[in-house]
Amino acid sequence: MSDLLKKAISLGVGLTVVSKEKVEKAVDELVKRGEVAPSESKALVDRLIERGEEERGIIKSAVQEQVQRVLKDLNVPAKSDIAALEERIAVLERRLAELEGTSRLEGSQPAEGTPDTRTD
Repeated sequence: MSDLLKKAISLGVGLTVVSKEKVEKAVDELVKRGEVAPSESKALVDRLIERGEEERGIIKSAVQEQVQRVLKDLNVPAKSDIAALEERIAVLERRLAELEGTSRLEGSQPAEGTPDTRTD
């Protein structure tokens, strides 16, 4: 994920991209100001980090769903669609090679539907 996207997400959601060090520093400031008891600081840091991870997962899922929707709307083929087409092409190429090989083995007989251009 690019830094710009991370910053945009962090502006909208808060703790989703904040590092553990920043959370600890913010909680330490709360302890210094007397807004949080020192004995509660570790639990608060853990809760904030856990919440940030949960929000990050929710945002990641939402972004992935939106990207999939956009790709579908634009008719961009999925990787599995491309793989299936590649396999079909490979099968057709093998069949064509077999037919061309058979045609050569039959000698100078033109393939069905092609004009006879022999000059016997």
